[in-house]
Amino acid sequence: MFLLLKWALFALVIMLSAWLIPGIEVDGFLSALLVVVVMALINTFVKPLIVLITLPINVITLGLFIFVINAALLLLLGKITPGFEVDGFLSALLGSVVISFLGTLISNIEPKT
Repeated sequence: MFLLLKWALFALVIMLSAWLIPGIEVDGFLSALLVVVVMALINTFVKPLIVLITLPINVITLGLFIFVINAALLLLLGKITPGFEVDGFLSALLGSVVISFLGTLISNIEPKT
């Protein structure tokens, strides 16, 4: 149940980033939920491989290249997810920063026991 709440909050973050950043568009809440599911799959299976491959660049840039990776993955999400569009790299970069920041806040929420 708590996982579904986190996914709903992440969907709201996706919708907020689309509202804040020109160039990112979401059709509705269900499209945002689909983006969250596909993003979870990409972050689980694809992102670790890309981070491993680009590890030397990440070391040289002191970890800042991860923002470029996140933006590229957000562009990929825009290509493969219906109802979600990202127009350019700058929109993807700003969107990935907003989503990462707010996503970190959501990830730190713990249920009361």
